Amino acid sequence: MKGRVRIQIPELRTSPVEHGIRMLIRDFEAVLGAKPELVTEATEAAEIGIRIAGEKDDCQQRPEAFGFRFCSNGGNPRMEIIGYDDLGLVYGILAFSREFLGIQPFWFWADQSLTRRQELVIPCVDYDAPEPRVRYRGWFVNDEVCLIGWKDPYPPSREVWEPVFEALLRCGGNMVIPGTDLPKHGIHYELASEMGLWVTHHHAEPLGAEMFLRAFPGRTASYHEHPKLFESLWQEAIEKQKDKKVLWVLSFRGQGDKPFWIDDPAFDTPEKRGAMISKVIRKQYDMIGSAVSNPVYCAALYGEIAELYKGGFVELPEDVIKIWADNGYGKMVSRRHGNHNLRVPALPAADDRGKHGLYYHVTFHDLQASNHLTMFPGPAEFLKQELENSFSSGADEYLLLNCGNIRPHIYPLDVIRELWSAGTVDVGKHLTEFVRSYYGSHHDELEELYGSYAEAALSYGPHDDDWAGDEYYHHPARVIIGHWLQGKGDQPNPRLFWAAEADSFLKQVKGFEERLESGMQKWGAWLKRCGEVLNQLGTDDRRRAGDQLQFHGALHLSGCEGFYWLCRAYREYSEKRYPQAFVCASESMWSYQKGLDQLRASEHDKWDRFYRADWLTNIQSTVQNVDTVRRFLRIHGDSPDFFLWYKEFLMPETEKYIYLENTHRNPLSDDELAQRLKAYFQQRELL
Repeated sequence: MKGRVRIQIPELRTSPVEHGIRMLIRDFEAVLGAKPELVTEATEAAEIGIRIAGEKDDCQQRPEAFGFRFCSNGGNPRMEIIGYDDLGLVYGILAFSREFLGIQPFWFWADQSLTRRQELVIPCVDYDAPEPRVRYRGWFVNDEVCLIGWKDPYPPSREVWEPVFEALLRCGGNMVIPGTDLPKHGIHYELASEMGLWVTHHHAEPLGAEMFLRAFPGRTASYHEHPKLFESLWQEAIEKQKDKKVLWVLSFRGQGDKPFWIDDPAFDTPEKRGAMISKVIRKQYDMIGSAVSNPVYCAALYGEIAELYKGGFVELPEDVIKIWADNGYGKMVSRRHGNHNLRVPALPAADDRGKHGLYYHVTFHDLQASNHLTMFPGPAEFLKQELENSFSSGADEYLLLNCGNIRPHIYPLDVIRELWSAGTVDVGKHLTEFVRSYYGSHHDELEELYGSYAEAALSYGPHDDDWAGDEYYHHPARVIIGHWLQGKGDQPNPRLFWAAEADSFLKQVKGFEERLESGMQKWGAWLKRCGEVLNQLGTDDRRRAGDQLQFHGALHLSGCEGFYWLCRAYREYSEKRYPQAFVCASESMWSYQKGLDQLRASEHDKWDRFYRADWLTNIQSTVQNVDTVRRFLRIHGDSPDFFLWYKEFLMPETEKYIYLENTHRNPLSDDELAQRLKAYFQQRELL
């Protein structure tokens, strides 16, 4: 095929197929330089046909099946993209685009460079796509502050959501939770359905209903007291969604995604709590069943509900898909709550009948050590082992993947694309194909960087999933600052016991310092190697590798350094070496500022302002907190005139005793004083 290709499309087209054809038109134009001509009537000139499969096609009889067929059209070969149903047609279109036009699943998010071609060469070999291992597979677009802050409209507009849903479809996904607690009037749910995706719900928003306290402010959020009010919200949600493809999530948690008994303390035993959850879920189940034909039900066994279910206190209808969750760090055990970390296995028992699925994270936000802005810090082999083991345990009907803001997490998302499709992955082969799909040269060196990224990750605990993400350098640091400046340094901080359990606050800080020093060395070495490779790349590959590799290492290193110097500042402070503590705090702030600069550097071209809503890791907040620390420290000895340290350490000896105060009173700025004191102390080995 060359030039302007003619494509026969169905005369009657559903919305998902319209979206698929729109993507195909754009892909053809990007690669061949010309939009295809679309026709609805049979013509000998049409090289490609797109249609629902007929009986003679011998297409697989299952939802979402698709394939390619070839025939002679007036003596010319013709390719038919066939699908069992609408979503099958969409997958067929996107598979054609990837296989023959070279458009990768994350072309938008990875800024793939597309090569213009003069013609397409397509082998005339019939093809049927294999059935995916996981029936329902998709993303939870969660903690999506970057998507929220990227463009001005709130909630995010079609411009933001279309690339998200397109990437999911290109990954073979078929379901989505489009965002977290976004206003109901936003386009996110409507557009997801419009593009053919099943919609499902957050476990804190059962049935996708309005939060009780939003609908009924001032009332007590108690089902025991107000069952009819809760049920009215559920009924409203059912009526709104009953004609769409919905995976109905049955659940009962408290307002704000916490156990309901925190607001309803009468439920003070596992028996009472489990009985209430069972009662509510059965009510939701019956309400849906009376209004929806052939509904698909799910129940999220998350947090306390999983514990109650495993204890035999929660009963679920037999046809409900039971969804098991990892701990946020990719391990299929119960998640940590504060310092409480039982690590109870979170997979179905061998005798637990029925269908099971997974809620899994490659990104997380927990105010402790999770990765939010940076790529999953564990190796791909770990993801493979956890998910393959989960599938073997029977949890393979459903896989909801927390994908965060997509752009920082492309590589692990692509690993799991392979796993939910094939049920297994050869991580070495996958990495080779991944790198060659997105980069034009130096593939071996780039593979080594992707593969060694996890080796540089800081390990903060005894478990194989205790890898530090970007939040480790910021949330504990701000906890330390608060504890310190509130004058509580005479006692350990219990909020830090999960990472540094000790009998004094100073020992806790030193525990962080020792780990961070090791992390600085490893990330520094990895980032140096990264820089060497990037210097060999062409312009497009260098920018892409900068965003997809160097960016992550730079946030880790700057975070490590910033946190390390903060710990050093406290140690110097505890020894009453206030000028040295001031210099260490300045070093900390400068290091954290490097991370902020890295966010800004990554906001080029279409990514302008992408990280402006960094409200979760919140590097800007850390910079401001550390600046407060150094201002606090300068008061210790340099106040009230902020000239004393200059006089003591920096003023020439010949001037100290003869200068006139009325002409030498311009205090140095914090940055300039810190830089000059740093040089002074380093020269004398006092720092």
